[in-house]
Order: sequence, then C-alpha cells, then structure tokens
Amino acid sequence: MSKTRNKFSPEVRERAVRMVGEHRADYGSEWEAMTSIASKIGCTAETLRRWCREEASRRMAPAAQATDDKARLKLLEREVKELRRANEILRKASAYFAQAELDRQGKW
Repeated sequence: MSKTRNKFSPEVRERAVRMVGEHRADYGSEWEAMTSIASKIGCTAETLRRWCREEASRRMAPAAQATDDKARLKLLEREVKELRRANEILRKASAYFAQAELDRQGKW
C-alpha cells in the first residue's frame, strides 16, 4: 500500500480536468489555466497537468487502437492478396512444367 493517501476524489479530479478544458480560452496558455485552477482546488499545477494528460490518453486509447486495427487489417488484406497471386503463379507454373514433362517423355 502506498504511504501517501489520495487527497482528491475522482469527482474532484474530473471537475478540475473539465474546468481546464472549459477555461483554456480565458488564459494565455494551458499551463496558466492549470496553475489558476490548481490553486483554486488546492493541488499543484503539475498534479493537475498529470490528471489532464491521463484523461486525454484515456480518451485517445480507443481511437488509437481502432486506427491500429484498421492499419493492421489493411496490411493483412494486402498480404493475403499477394499470397493468392503467388499461389496462382505457382499453380500455372506447375501445370506448365507438368505438361512439358509429359510432352518430353512422349518424344523419346
């Protein structure tokens, strides 16, 4: 168990992160907004910045995974197409050489 206790409830964290997003336009930078809001709720600006980054990564994870899945699916479909084409070439080559072998044996 951690020696430090969690001082802020999840509701306070969510509200603070939401406030940063809502009031970002009122400040010159996102950091200024975080500093101001952090002082109002009683945490450090760095703590609030970490909460904001964690929330952003939570929101982006499904979208990033979907993008990765789409890219992987496209790659696999391309590979299947290439393998089917190679199999067709090998099938035709096999038939050609088998026919050539039959023709050659008949002439001897």
